[in-house]
Amino acid sequence: MSGLIVLGIFLFIIFIVIVMLVKMYNRLIYLKNQVPQSFANIDVLLKQRHDELPKLVEVVKGYAAHEKDTLERVIKARNQYLTANTIGEKLEANNMITGALKQLFALSEKYPDLKANENFLMLQRRISEIENSIADRREMYNFTVTNFNTLIQQFPETILAGMMRLEKFPLFKAEEEDREDVKISFTS
Repeated sequence: MSGLIVLGIFLFIIFIVIVMLVKMYNRLIYLKNQVPQSFANIDVLLKQRHDELPKLVEVVKGYAAHEKDTLERVIKARNQYLTANTIGEKLEANNMITGALKQLFALSEKYPDLKANENFLMLQRRISEIENSIADRREMYNFTVTNFNTLIQQFPETILAGMMRLEKFPLFKAEEEDREDVKISFTS
């Protein structure tokens, strides 16, 4: 009789361990799938922003033809994003676009006619709205990534994560140049 009790306890412990492993596995899979989904939400807005950029560049071209460098930087950054394949490449390209947009919007201070142009104002407002939405979604993405990255480093999940070959995802961070003020030269 006592052998049966020991066997019952042993089977119960095995059952509990299996249930815990399944729960850990499912949580790891859930969070692993949440990260790309969170980035896809950002990607939708980035695509909208990229669709607006050529229109904005065309409006600015007429007013600031000799600001070719700034306009080319916006176009180059947009093209880099469109050819990016990984989340990391897209994050890097997005940071380039953010910096280029800051410079582009700063041009309106230099050209009062541009600042008063209805198309420019409409596009600037539209891109600013998209930027605010992107900021909200970046925060959610970073929250999801932090949860995932933390979980795969915690014991005992780290053992299972290692067996599953799960790796940390990159956070959405601002580049150093994006933290600096935009410099505008008033020489023409």
